[in-house]
Amino acid sequence: MSKLTHEYVDAVIALLQKVAVEEEGVMDRAATLMADAIQNGNRIFAFGCTHSCLPIQEVVYRAGGLMLINPIYAPGIAHLDIHPTTMTSGIEKLSGYAQVILDNQPIQKGDILIVISVSGRNAVPIEMAKIAQERGITVIGITSRKYSDGVTSRHPSGKKMHDFADLVIDNKAEKGDALLSLEGLDTKFASASGITSSAIMHCLSAATIEELLARGITPPVFMAANVDGGAEHNQKLLEQYRDRIFYI
Repeated sequence: MSKLTHEYVDAVIALLQKVAVEEEGVMDRAATLMADAIQNGNRIFAFGCTHSCLPIQEVVYRAGGLMLINPIYAPGIAHLDIHPTTMTSGIEKLSGYAQVILDNQPIQKGDILIVISVSGRNAVPIEMAKIAQERGITVIGITSRKYSDGVTSRHPSGKKMHDFADLVIDNKAEKGDALLSLEGLDTKFASASGITSSAIMHCLSAATIEELLARGITPPVFMAANVDGGAEHNQKLLEQYRDRIFYI
């Protein structure tokens, strides 16, 4: 194994350990809010632009995943299949787009919205959090404090996404995201925010499931469709919770 392979793995493990230790309390509070919403008949949504959408996709329609996390996919910034891909960087800076997105979602007062933005500086995630909060939706932000504090806002308010979140979970990414450097290359490489943000999403799902079970509520969890009985198990739960699942 190369020196840098070891270095990268060690660095990612260190970041995940920091998340586990330093963000444990806020993740537990977030899971409690998510369990409250589920118990009260409210819904959970999640949004991110481009790479920040990938940790959300990681837990949606996934074996072992909590069925009740609804991804919000916005045209132009939900995936990286836009050509040219550079368009996505421009779209996420557009002020006003977040309201169009929210106005066309079944999200409402009392629901929860998870917003992921590593830098927290672009207009769309900032306005998603701001407008959602104004509408009585609880906002859970996932961001990098170090990255966000090290850059200026691209929103007229001068604020960052975390300024409009009810709870903020730090994914511990470095400013610029990349972890590694090597002599002969001026640019750092090998990012980690996708890994730590994905881990946070799985932690929130797991902790919410744990909290619901402690309350005597059996949460709907996907079974792998490739094991016997999985498809039937999933279909039954999808029908049972169809009033709170919008991605099927």
